Amino acid sequence: MEPGTGEGGAAAGAVLFHGDEEIIEVVELGPPGPDDLANEMEDVDFDEEAVEGAEEQAWETEEEDEGVEEGMEAQDDSEVTFSEHSASVFCVSLDPTTNTLAVTGGEDDKAFVWRLSDGERLFECSGHKDSVTCAGFSHDSVFVATGDMSGLIKVWQVATKEEIWSFEVGDLEWMEWHPQAHVLLAGTADGNSWMWKIPSGECKTFQGPSCPATCGRVLPDGKRAVVGYEDGTVRIWDLKQGSSLHVLKGQDGHQGPLTCVTSNKDGSLVMTGSVDCHAKLVNSATGKVVCVFKMESAASKPPAGEAESNSVESLGFCNVMPLAAVGYLDGTLAIYDISTQSLRQRCLHESGIVQLLWEDSSAVVYTCSLDGAVRLWDARCGKMISEYRGHSAEILDFAVNKDASIVVTTSGDHQAKVFCVQRPDR
Repeated sequence: MEPGTGEGGAAAGAVLFHGDEEIIEVVELGPPGPDDLANEMEDVDFDEEAVEGAEEQAWETEEEDEGVEEGMEAQDDSEVTFSEHSASVFCVSLDPTTNTLAVTGGEDDKAFVWRLSDGERLFECSGHKDSVTCAGFSHDSVFVATGDMSGLIKVWQVATKEEIWSFEVGDLEWMEWHPQAHVLLAGTADGNSWMWKIPSGECKTFQGPSCPATCGRVLPDGKRAVVGYEDGTVRIWDLKQGSSLHVLKGQDGHQGPLTCVTSNKDGSLVMTGSVDCHAKLVNSATGKVVCVFKMESAASKPPAGEAESNSVESLGFCNVMPLAAVGYLDGTLAIYDISTQSLRQRCLHESGIVQLLWEDSSAVVYTCSLDGAVRLWDARCGKMISEYRGHSAEILDFAVNKDASIVVTTSGDHQAKVFCVQRPDR
C-alpha cells in the first residue's frame, strides 16, 4: 500500500507522497506552546553592546537635531534685551528728546521705563489693572503716559519717577500725545475721543458714532486730529472748537473697521487703512478722497463662502519722496507713488506685517512682522537692505530712533530688544 493511503484510497485532506520521496521531518503548523517559545528565545544570540550602542546613537542623533533647531532659534542680532516683563510686550515708545529711554507695556499689567544702552530699569509705572497697550513720552520727554485696556490712564514725571495724574475712561483703543504741548488724547470703545491738559486734567470730549474709535492721530499743525471708527467712518476734528470739520462715510469712508490712520509731514494729506484692504488718501483741508489704493492679495484666494483674512495693518508717508507705504496682513509691503497714484514696488514678507516706519531723511522703510524679524527696504527699487532677528515669537510693536541707528522691538516672547542698525550706505 502506498504511504499515506488507507484501504479506502486517499483519505480526505491527507498528503500524498510519490513512492520514491522520503519524509525528512514533520513540522507541526499549530500555534507554538510556551516551552517552544522559551527554547527559541534561548537560541537567539543578543548582542547587548550593539543594541546599547544603537540606543546611544539614537539619543545622540536626537540631541544633535535638537541642537540644530535651538541654534536656529538662538540667532540674536540684538545688542540689548529687556526681560522685566512676564508676558507679551504690546507697545514701545522712545523719548523724543534724547532717544536714550524706552517705555514698554505688556500683558502682565505692567509698564517700565528703561535705558536703551544697557537695559537697566529706571522705574515701573505701577498700578494698572489690565494689559498695558498704550505708552508714550510727551514731546519734550518730561512726562510719560501709560494706558491699559480697561481705560486706566496714568501720567508720570520722568525726572522724579512720580505719578502726577490719572484718569479712567471706557475700554481704551488708542492714546497719543500732542506734538507740541502737554496735551494727551485717547479714543475709547464707546466712540468718544478725549483730550486732557497735563497735569491739570482739564478735559474735552469729541463724541463720535456709537461704536469704537479704533485709531487716531493728531495732525502736525496741532490743531486737528483724524480719528477712524469701527463702522468705517473717518472724522477730522477741530481740537479747539471740539467740532468735526469733515466726516467721511459711505463711499468716501471704508467698508469695514479702521485699523490705522496717519498723515504726511505737513498734514496736508491723511491716509486711512481698514480691514476692507483699502488705503485711502484724503485732502485734510477739504475732506475729499484723493485716491484709493487697493492691493490684490499675494496669498491664495480663500474658498468660496469664506471671508478674506487680509487687511491693512500699517501706513506711512516718505518725507523725502512722494511715496506712501502700506503694510498688509498677508505680508505684502506696497510702495505707492502719490504723484501718479500707482503701485511702484511690492515687497513680500514671509508672514503678516505688524507695523511699518519710514526713516526721517531717506526712502528707507522699516517693517516688523509676525515671523519675528525686522527688515529694511529701499523703497526706490523694492529690495531688502537688511534683516534683524532675535525674538522667538511675533513682534508686536517697534520704534526707530531719530538718526535711524537703533530699532527697539517688543514681542510675544515677553522681551523687548534693542538692535543697532548697520547700513553700508552710511
